[in-house]
Amino acid sequence: MTETIDPGARRAILEAVDALRDDAVLTLAKLVRCPSTLGNEASALNEMARIYEGLGLAPRRVPTVPEQLASHPGFSPPLISYEGRDNVVAVHTPRERKGRSLVLQGHVDVVPEGAADMWETPPYEPSIRAGRMYGRGAGDMKAGIVSYVAAFKALRLAGLQPAAEVQMQSVIEEECSGNGALAAMLALPKTDAVIIPEPGPGLPAMYSAEVGVVWAWVTVSGRPAHVRDMQAGVNAIEAATAIAARFKDYEREMNRGERIHASFRGVNHPVNVNFGTIEGGEWNSSVATRCRIGMRVGVMMGYTAAQTKADIERLVAEAAQDERLKGAKVKLEFKGFMADPCVFDMNAPIALLAKRNYAEVAGAELRDYPATGLTDGRFFTLYQDTPVACFGPDAQEIHGIDESVGLDSMHDITRTIALTMAEWCGLETAS
Repeated sequence: MTETIDPGARRAILEAVDALRDDAVLTLAKLVRCPSTLGNEASALNEMARIYEGLGLAPRRVPTVPEQLASHPGFSPPLISYEGRDNVVAVHTPRERKGRSLVLQGHVDVVPEGAADMWETPPYEPSIRAGRMYGRGAGDMKAGIVSYVAAFKALRLAGLQPAAEVQMQSVIEEECSGNGALAAMLALPKTDAVIIPEPGPGLPAMYSAEVGVVWAWVTVSGRPAHVRDMQAGVNAIEAATAIAARFKDYEREMNRGERIHASFRGVNHPVNVNFGTIEGGEWNSSVATRCRIGMRVGVMMGYTAAQTKADIERLVAEAAQDERLKGAKVKLEFKGFMADPCVFDMNAPIALLAKRNYAEVAGAELRDYPATGLTDGRFFTLYQDTPVACFGPDAQEIHGIDESVGLDSMHDITRTIALTMAEWCGLETAS
């Protein structure tokens, strides 16, 4: 049962969120200035530790240790070392536990900015234009982190605090493995619910389902030659391209109507195969010796990451027999995502409560969003059976050029989390 908030307390909480609005925008700007791409998350993690200290909570570092996680079904093969990149968590403990416990979680890592010269303003110099903050990570998902922090701070400003344990988790690698979220989840006690303010499709929405993802890397070593005698060589770039072409038929097969889970009905092309990186060749007038391509393969509900891995192995092995690859060596590696798909319980009390509160403060509905990407929410649902409400502010051009977040939307998400936390956890006077 959730606790109904006293009308006076509700009003005080909303007024406190309003009073903290400018402070929240400044906090977001500080986080956006942290260029927290893979391996460079330390500045954002340190900022989160300072933020938690500012809430009167003791930050704790949680390392991501592959040897301890490798046997877990949610583990993904790491891309780089975890040295110096410990997740940061903090726990609020009430004087008297009366309500239900809650996790507030978000990832600090961001994807690379791409061609920085294509941005209207530099990607790590936050800029506010027409009510939106621009910058890499502003939407995905530093605004969401700021929303949950500001929501907790607003309760305190109103002279209140949650009457249940609230865990705050700032994690790494949501964008490539999820291992940071897995480490933080396992390091702390199971809670009654989770809120992850991850941005949706650029409109008010709550994640109802998400595909799984597998990352793979194919390296082709050919036989170099001078371009005047190119027929005597094996061009690794052409060979890698021939392998990639095989996955287009696979993509079509996986998007056939009978393979699409009910939660994704109506979603056009939910299973995507993306070739995101290519490195290869040495000289314009030489037949390329080596080429490495990185791919991201989606996984539909009803299928698993392990089955998808086997499919990739089969397709690459078949491609290696192609006449165009005669004399080439092909190496296949799996690093990064090995993530299963997930369906969220949209009738879970935490989801219904968040939807109701959002409708009241924003005057709009959070629609169900079956996502063709993925979030850290899968860990709590698949491996803990903990209900997750995953919804966030209006973010646009995430992973693209001129990423931005709507500041009015961030404010609505903050108000929603504050009221939902108050009702879910119950309230007591601040200590």
